[in-house]
Amino acid sequence: MQRIYLLSTGGTIEKVYSEQSGVVENRVAKLDRYLRMLRLPDAEVHTIHLMNKDSLEMTDADRADVRDHVAQLLSEGAPIVISHGTDTMVETGLFLQRAFPELKAPVILTGAMTPLGFEGSDGLQNLTESLLAARLLSPGVFVVMHGQVFPVSRVRKDKDRATFVRT
Repeated sequence: MQRIYLLSTGGTIEKVYSEQSGVVENRVAKLDRYLRMLRLPDAEVHTIHLMNKDSLEMTDADRADVRDHVAQLLSEGAPIVISHGTDTMVETGLFLQRAFPELKAPVILTGAMTPLGFEGSDGLQNLTESLLAARLLSPGVFVVMHGQVFPVSRVRKDKDRATFVRT
């Protein structure tokens, strides 16, 4: 059984529509519900909900919290997937790459352009692909989105095309 850790920080992938305010916002964690929909017979995914923030609201202290949790989990040698808002995903990935220059397992950041459960959401695809990539990639920090794997130092978000591209 392959153990994979999933750290949830929020972002669009976890957003819900609020009927009271009429906006899409981070309120409740919902990744576990979607993980239960997947067939993962030989994977043991452990979800840790760190925060539920839009990535534009993430602070240096939040990134340090992510780093500290990653440091604890790395001692087990299991791959780590981090769900994260797409606007500052690369920034957090580069922060982790600087913090852990000698990784022994892959650390993967993923998210969504459209929230899980919304029509046309890319969230479940990105989550599924990240779980597979976590089992196949060599150690390092990566962004996995839309059927592509990018080393974190070679990627940027293309807002006009609503995807990530190699730099």
